[in-house]
Amino acid sequence: MAGTASRAGSNGRRERLRAETTAEIKDVALELMASGGPEAITLRAIAREMGMTANAIYGYFATRDDLVTVLISDVYTELADAVDAAWEGASAEGPAIRIQGWAGAFRSWALTNPEGFRLVYGDPVPGYDTPHGGAAPEAAHRVCAGLTALAAAAWPHAAHLHESSEFEWSDFDAGLVDKVRADFPGLPPAAVALALRLWGRLHGLVSLEIYGHLRTQTTSPDKLFREEVTQLVRSLGIPSRP
Repeated sequence: MAGTASRAGSNGRRERLRAETTAEIKDVALELMASGGPEAITLRAIAREMGMTANAIYGYFATRDDLVTVLISDVYTELADAVDAAWEGASAEGPAIRIQGWAGAFRSWALTNPEGFRLVYGDPVPGYDTPHGGAAPEAAHRVCAGLTALAAAAWPHAAHLHESSEFEWSDFDAGLVDKVRADFPGLPPAAVALALRLWGRLHGLVSLEIYGHLRTQTTSPDKLFREEVTQLVRSLGIPSRP
């Protein structure tokens, strides 16, 4: 019994040490990206920063691409968790409040995780071979569904503004169409176009902020973003309160 308990304790310590080292490897990778761009993410550079041998780090990630895939999956999942929580947390509110909450959660996540934002939406890692289906397909689907939910919430108020829309299902990627029609049956192609335009407006302003392009233009990027979202909601004919 004592031997069994000792082995169990030893295994537990090894697992904790491995988890801690894995987390440190990922943290160092993001730090290297922050200081040197995505091309700075290499296993040898990480091993050097951590005082490990190159061979030792391969015991955690067999290739640089394996590490990058895990990083993207982690940060993308964190984003999906953040916007989902904001959306569900405002479930008793009207569409204006819910859209503002989702948008605010997206910006807050990006500001807290600028390297994560760049990995998911910005700088490609040179030579990175994306896995078939993407690095984080589940998280990507959740964020896509969240964006479509924004359009679906707005649609009862905005549909009349799109009566002359000429969009058809053939105008969109077949995979996207399948997901939208499964998650939001009855939503027309024009609403999918609206979801993409909403994404463009939210992503565009946040991207300018993350990459420092607003730094010399305004001292109040938060106020600018809030005004953008307020005007976006207003342009869709959504009342500010339920």
